[in-house]
Order: sequence, then C-alpha cells, then structure tokens
Amino acid sequence: MLNIKNYFFNPFQENTYILWDDSQDGVIIDPGCYDKNELDTVTSHIADNHVQVKAIWLTHGHFDHIYGAAALAKKYGVDIYLSEKDHIILEHMAEQTSRFGVKNPDTSFKTKNLDDGDRLCFGNTSFETIATPGHTPGGVCFYCQEEKVLLSGDTLFAGAIGRSDLFMGEYDDLIVSIMDKIMGLDGDVRIYPGHGPSTDIGHERTHNPFLQPFNEKPEEMVWEEDGLEIHG
Repeated sequence: MLNIKNYFFNPFQENTYILWDDSQDGVIIDPGCYDKNELDTVTSHIADNHVQVKAIWLTHGHFDHIYGAAALAKKYGVDIYLSEKDHIILEHMAEQTSRFGVKNPDTSFKTKNLDDGDRLCFGNTSFETIATPGHTPGGVCFYCQEEKVLLSGDTLFAGAIGRSDLFMGEYDDLIVSIMDKIMGLDGDVRIYPGHGPSTDIGHERTHNPFLQPFNEKPEEMVWEEDGLEIHG
C-alpha cells in the first residue's frame, strides 16, 4: 500500500509530499521547506513513521519546490533527481526570487537526471517519469499505474494549469504536455498537484476550463490562502 502525506509549505503554500510503502522505504517529492520549523516538520514525520528515505524527486526547479532539497539530501545521504533541462532554472534563481521578494534556496546540490519514461522505484513501488514541459523546460510528473497516482507538480492543478509566464515558460508546450501526456490516463487516476487540493483525471478532463475544446484561454485563476494570492 502506498502512503502519501503532504504539507503546505513556504509563502506559496507549496505541496511537499512524503511517499512510502509497506516496506517503509520512501521518497520526498518537492521539499519546499522554507525554514527550520518546516524542515523539522518533515523530519519528524519521517522519524515517527519509520520511513527510510531513498531519494528526493523534483517535478521542476522553481524555488518554492526546492527550498529544503539540499538540507534533506544531506541529512539522509540521498540523491536528488531533476531533469537536466531545468538546470537553467537553478542557474537563474536570483532573478526569479527577487521578482517575488523571497529568499534564495540553496542550489549547490548535484542532481541525477530525469528523462521521459524513466522508472523510479522505492521499496515495492514503481513510478514512471512523464516529461511535461511548459511550466518549465524540464517539468515532469510522476505516475504510478498500479496505485493510480499522479504527482503533477505545477503542470496541472484542480481546475487550473501551471503558469507559463514565468522564466522559460511556454503556454503552448504546457497545453500539449497535458493533453498528450496526462489526459489520456484513466479517469480515476488521483492527481496530487504542486499547489492546492488533489483531484482526478476524469474531473479535470470534463471540468478544467483550460482544457475544454474550443475554449479561448481562460483568465488566470487565483486562489487566496491566508492572505496570499496563488496563481494557477
């Protein structure tokens, strides 16, 4: 059985995920821990549930998804996986954080590359890497067919899609990624996005305003949480 725990971290209410199965092996996905309290929240949950962390997987390289990556990789002695196409995002980090008035993450970590179709495993669980460029050049999703679970990062949200107006974003690439790579999955596949609540493929296929045929591009969607605007 796959266990999924998420926390909303940093000023952008990013979803940090801890996954583990009955073997107690697990991974951390998109650790957005902004400060020591958020790091301690993750490490305490891991210790309390006796999770053996095997790796850190990154859906993309934006600062709000990597704040805790370096510290957690060092603590657990594990590799960080990221598409090499997002190294340019890491290299231009200061320009991005200055736009939003937040601190820079530690980007000194080395990464193992992710390619479309790569299999990533921990314990008895296997995920497929699905390349979904558009939000960033190297954006990916992680899909477990057996558990019907998709970790979508900032590619696809409940009722929205990722921003394409940020550094290196491409709207057309994002739509093609979603329609060609994601919408063909079974309707009952549960989506765990990088921000906001979980959803499923069937609901997004029929209700997401960005994905309906012949619609013009909808206005950007904005969620308000704790006084912060989170843009889809």
